[in-house]
Amino acid sequence: MSDVEMGDLVPGVTVPALGLLEFGSVALGIRAGDAMVKKAPVRALVAGSVQPGKFLVLVDGDVASVEEALAAGTAAGAPAVVDRLFLPDVHPAVGNAVAGMRWKGTIDALGVIETRTSAGAIRAADAAMKGARVNLIELRLANGLGGKALALFAGEVADIEAAVEIGSARVESGNLVQQVVIPRLHEEMAENLLESSRFAAQWGHTEG
Repeated sequence: MSDVEMGDLVPGVTVPALGLLEFGSVALGIRAGDAMVKKAPVRALVAGSVQPGKFLVLVDGDVASVEEALAAGTAAGAPAVVDRLFLPDVHPAVGNAVAGMRWKGTIDALGVIETRTSAGAIRAADAAMKGARVNLIELRLANGLGGKALALFAGEVADIEAAVEIGSARVESGNLVQQVVIPRLHEEMAENLLESSRFAAQWGHTEG
């Protein structure tokens, strides 16, 4: 399997901490992932290559174990670390989105945060969910985005504006690609996004 699979992360199961390392080298990413799982008893480790030739290693579990695993992985893959994420109190909706769950509901206003790294989007989504009353529609990480990532939110206009502002503020300088608030999303666009944000999925094709 060439892509990261999130199936080992169980939707609906709340964990205290989430950690992710993003590498510019597949080889060093593999070495780092091995070091991480050997160092600490994390609940789950998910690792794999993503576009464009990067490697992600994601772990969840208790705070101490995730922190130890991240330290070991950073040391093992230090020359190639692109981004690093440590969320000691991850929002449940973010954990579910990382595990592949999508929110289904009615979109009034839409908020989008687009980042250059997967870690950046997860960090932004966590801050937005903790700071505003919105729903996290989807987190898309790397594949089909040329290595970028997206966080999509639904809610009332004022809440979406707050969420996008709070989330974007948590993205490091140079990592934020774009932030968008659409006050009244057209229902046809909403239907598309609720089904999938991937064009190929809407057109009836699979992505390579």
